[in-house]
Amino acid sequence: MGIPREQGLDNTHKLLSEGFHYIPDRRRKFQSDIFQTRLLGQKVICIGGEEASSVFYDQEKFKRKGAAPNRIKESLFGKGGVQGLDGVAHKHRKQLFMSLMTPDRLSELRKITRKQWQIAIDNWQKKQKMSLFHESEKLMCRIACEWAGVPLFASELNLRTRDLAAMIDAFGAVGPRHWKGRIARNRSEKWARHLIREVRDGTRNPDEDTACYAMAWHRDLNGKLLDLQIAAVELLNILRPITAIGRYVTFGAMAMHEFPETKAKLQTGDDEDSRMFVQEVRRYYPFGPFLGARVRNNFKWNGHHFKKGTLVLLDVYGTNHDLDLWENPEMFSPERFREWKGSPFNFIPQGGGDYDMGHRCAGEWVTIDVMKVSLEYLAKQIDYQMPNQNLDYSMVRIPTLPRSRFMINQVAGK
Repeated sequence: MGIPREQGLDNTHKLLSEGFHYIPDRRRKFQSDIFQTRLLGQKVICIGGEEASSVFYDQEKFKRKGAAPNRIKESLFGKGGVQGLDGVAHKHRKQLFMSLMTPDRLSELRKITRKQWQIAIDNWQKKQKMSLFHESEKLMCRIACEWAGVPLFASELNLRTRDLAAMIDAFGAVGPRHWKGRIARNRSEKWARHLIREVRDGTRNPDEDTACYAMAWHRDLNGKLLDLQIAAVELLNILRPITAIGRYVTFGAMAMHEFPETKAKLQTGDDEDSRMFVQEVRRYYPFGPFLGARVRNNFKWNGHHFKKGTLVLLDVYGTNHDLDLWENPEMFSPERFREWKGSPFNFIPQGGGDYDMGHRCAGEWVTIDVMKVSLEYLAKQIDYQMPNQNLDYSMVRIPTLPRSRFMINQVAGK
């Protein structure tokens, strides 16, 4: 059985001009969860849906090494980090991250998040007008550093936030945004290397259950300490994703504004209502359009042949909005998660599959916990006004966010 093919010598320009809709639109056009195209001069297979997701996360069939372009490593991920590892090396490194996700550490994270939100609210009440998006990123940067055992002086808050945010914003970018992300990564890695070096030479002593300590003293499969540069990359792999939660917080505020009945329920509801709201924000709003991997060995799936070395893209946004998986997927409805069974392959805003052994994001619990606390503060602990602004967001810009960056004023604590 042949794989449906998109015509054209190279369709990169179509991907750049269509963004999040590129893969889902062609899945609908071909009436298929698989199609072939050409991107950046190479043959690429695009897949989507629950069954496709389960195949994509089969480590006997796919590998991550060589999947991410250098431009992504040089801005978003860094080189040598856990995202690009496979097999035993990946499992060993992944346990470094999973060791930080204990109930006690997550409880501490929630405590830090509440404290930092209270500090932020006190500061916001003094501002005449502000961008919730930019203020949320600064707030998340403070939370990330405190939880990770990383010192952050008030004088460097803006620089560290800007750099971590620039790395995130460089994903899917070309031109100035990409170069800004690369410069930010180089500066951040230098900072992180200095921190790791201080821990190793004894001039800095973070708590033993923090990421800063764990990255400094982790030993790889060969029994040696991580290379200083790789330890720095992995420390940033804690700080950067938590800072990125600022985007989810902004979209959570968008949801409260666009669907006020859900905000009312969040204000009067219980922990389950909060959990459902957070999950629906993660499903409904665009964050990452797709993920990539390369075929490890030749295999056949649903009559289609996958050749070793082929780049395969998994449709993340389309799977989270798949008509076969979600009833009325274009409707914002937190209630859909009340009876959701928790499949690791049909809801994949931060990847799918297994946490411990696979490539599903180890920080997903961190995202959910920080979002819950943050959106409860927005709904229950403060009042604010919204001046007239353009809240549209582009489905071409990757990653996207409201054009106005969600401006608010007259912030008052309750």
